Amino acid sequence: MQFGQLPYDVAHALGGAMLLCAFALLGQRRLEAMVTVLAVQGALLGLAALWQGWVQGAPQLYLTGVIAIAAKGVAIPVVLHRLLRAAPPAARTEAAPVAASLALAFALVALALLVALPITAGARALLRMDLAVALSLVLLALLLMGTRRLALSQVAGLMALENGVVLAAVGVAGMPFVLEISTAGLVLTMALLAGVLARGMQGQDTALLDPHRGR
Repeated sequence: MQFGQLPYDVAHALGGAMLLCAFALLGQRRLEAMVTVLAVQGALLGLAALWQGWVQGAPQLYLTGVIAIAAKGVAIPVVLHRLLRAAPPAARTEAAPVAASLALAFALVALALLVALPITAGARALLRMDLAVALSLVLLALLLMGTRRLALSQVAGLMALENGVVLAAVGVAGMPFVLEISTAGLVLTMALLAGVLARGMQGQDTALLDPHRGR
């Protein structure tokens, strides 16, 4: 393998693995498995940021990668797993149209490729593929949020969406405010998670049950 191909191959593998995690999120009914997949996707995002930092010679991306691994790959999943252990067994699964969601997900990925690749014609191959994968991640995250009702599923969808946005940002060489974008998305996610925790402590819906209950 020539060194010139290595940046593309590694970035492509990391992005593809993140996209595979997005499909796995849509295919899960067990919330514990969903949190585990989300942790893997967060860790992959951190690795992608670290790799892009090395390829682009951008030290700020190293910090973005470390934050992603620490927060999305470890800290937030640990909190979510503790929430699940405190919830009743019936609240740890969610009825979801898995087959229909996966079928629609394939169509959305095809749409993302049809949109992203033509408008980035002429750009370097690494950037084109990163943007196509990032757009796919955003669309699949929106699909997850649109087809699930539990509070934890909404948190997972928001985190997956933010992962797609950050992947797009780190893939653009010289992109300003990448660290700020990542931090802002993380703060928003943590604020939502704090709201879920507060509802659970008040006993309104054990933090994980349907947020529409009681209306």
